[in-house]
Amino acid sequence: MMKDLLEYLAKALVDHPEDVQIEVIEGERSVILQLRVHPDDIGKVIGKQGRIAQALRTLVKAAATKQGKNAIVEILD
Repeated sequence: MMKDLLEYLAKALVDHPEDVQIEVIEGERSVILQLRVHPDDIGKVIGKQGRIAQALRTLVKAAATKQGKNAIVEILD
């Protein structure tokens, strides 16, 4: 669910949606979602002063809380 949400949001933001990749690393109580996008789209995903990245993290964290987990979103180039 968290992966699908992040993938949907990221693909809506970028110019190269086919290059959006998400790797999920699951622990007992936490989930790390590593988001990779096309190098030209990294700025669109981060946003001015990191506002879009923060909004993505907030939404994914809210979805994770519903499942009783903690989510961490990492944006990699």
